Amino acid sequence: MSYCLNPACPNPQNPSDTKFCLTCGTKLLLKDRYRAIKPIGQGGFGRTFLAVDEDKPSKPRCVIKQFYPQAQGTSTVKKAVELFNQEAMRLDELGKHPQIPELLAYFTQDDRQYLVQEFIDGQNLAQELAQVGAFSESQICQLLNDLLSVLQFVHSQQVIHRDIKPENIIRRSRDRKLVLVDFGASKVATANALNQTGTSIGSPEYVAPEQARGRASFASDIYSLGVTCIHLLTQRSPFDLYDINEDAWIWRQYLTSKVSDSLGKILDKMLQTAPSRRYQSAEEVLKDLNPPSVQVATVISQTPTTPAKPLVIKSSPVTPTVTNTPATPSKSQIDVELEALKAEIMGGGTAKNENQKSASSQPPSPNPAKSKSQVDLELEELKSQFLGSPTPKKPPQS
Repeated sequence: MSYCLNPACPNPQNPSDTKFCLTCGTKLLLKDRYRAIKPIGQGGFGRTFLAVDEDKPSKPRCVIKQFYPQAQGTSTVKKAVELFNQEAMRLDELGKHPQIPELLAYFTQDDRQYLVQEFIDGQNLAQELAQVGAFSESQICQLLNDLLSVLQFVHSQQVIHRDIKPENIIRRSRDRKLVLVDFGASKVATANALNQTGTSIGSPEYVAPEQARGRASFASDIYSLGVTCIHLLTQRSPFDLYDINEDAWIWRQYLTSKVSDSLGKILDKMLQTAPSRRYQSAEEVLKDLNPPSVQVATVISQTPTTPAKPLVIKSSPVTPTVTNTPATPSKSQIDVELEALKAEIMGGGTAKNENQKSASSQPPSPNPAKSKSQVDLELEELKSQFLGSPTPKKPPQS
């Protein structure tokens, strides 16, 4: 289909291969290449159409903006002309950013001004909100990270957007990136412009207090973005989220899902009514949104220490030296006690085996056929010393 751009045409729809409107005769191709297909928006300053560029083989889609002010009055129309020209200039400067539409053409035809820009295929956030419902915290954080980088670029070019709202943020279908559109209300932030009271412009629900008084600044865009976020979180009009009597935001009362304290504090600072208490730049918001990870410092000694080797204690049996000891065919009780002593010394005072227990429980029975030698006495003295038993006396001489 081909759509006639004559505002007075009673039947603007035409076949797609027509060059002139069948109803009013208006030329349908702008600059002999841009063909409007259907209207997609209308505002106080003009109309917007989906179009195709027939000068290219692929016939890519684009957007035609027609300057068509609805307001009356010389001063109002003059301001509308200024804003339309301004949008063209802003897009020409900013459109090289991948998340801002590119300006394709700007011209006058049939005494009307036209602006042709890149078409962004996707839904705006107002449409997305109506379709999927309130946003979650993770979605808001993703939105802020994505869009604040765009604002960072816009502000670096000394431009204030002045009309940030869900309708002017499109989620591009091919890569899910957010694209900031509609720079018709944008303003160059020169030193003189910031110090002068200008025209109050912007959507009332989202406009910052100082912007409503004609004193917009970079922080005004931060405010509007904050209002956009709480609207997406609550799915309620921003007018409902502010208590006039208390002069305070009450957006937390309308949350459908919990928001962390960290994000809540960021949004609260973005929404400060006094510009001096608000974030002054997109960089400041991004810094709080993405704090550096906490790194634990590891203190390393200048002289590395060698780890201590484990202490290994080797036990060796205590063997008394016995000279000229005659061989004994069987162990005497003293031998048994001596072995118990050896076992105790070697085992560090551990329990004796069963044979040792039974042997120690019986009284010593010296061998009557053989008297104790000096060695036996020494061994008994040794046993007495280690085991604490009384030293046996010498047997009486017969």
